[in-house]
Amino acid sequence: MTVDIRWARVDDAEALATLLCAMAAHYRQAPLDHSRAAATTRQWLGDESPAYPHFALAFVGGEVAGLASVAIAHPGIDLERLMFLKDLFVRDSARDKGIGRALVGFLAAYCLMKGIGRIDLTTEDWNEGALRFYDRLGAERHSQKVFLRLTGPALRAIADD
Repeated sequence: MTVDIRWARVDDAEALATLLCAMAAHYRQAPLDHSRAAATTRQWLGDESPAYPHFALAFVGGEVAGLASVAIAHPGIDLERLMFLKDLFVRDSARDKGIGRALVGFLAAYCLMKGIGRIDLTTEDWNEGALRFYDRLGAERHSQKVFLRLTGPALRAIADD
């Protein structure tokens, strides 16, 4: 089985939308409207800079099988950029076939090529499958930081100050 991975392009909006809809269903979120998701992803992909891609897509036999959603952050105190892996998702029909590993390998190779020093990520503490997967990859667990989020009313309140 050959896994083809590339950075998403505007013409991949439908494939990306398909994955985002599948991801919402997998994580028992409210269903996403595919047409709306496709329009949104088309806009995202049209707006993004080639210097800072955001979505890596994996294809098997021409069918979209998985995604990695990332952001690249500029230097902190160590003067090394980092890649934040926001989401790694593989469709149920493509699980346990090395696609997640291939996506992370693609990201790691990109980081090495671009001088990006690390990949940071989070996963839910209850997601044992993801924790085992990242352990197998050699990911270090860091418990020194607390994950925080500003949303909804808090986001509006701070914007209004």
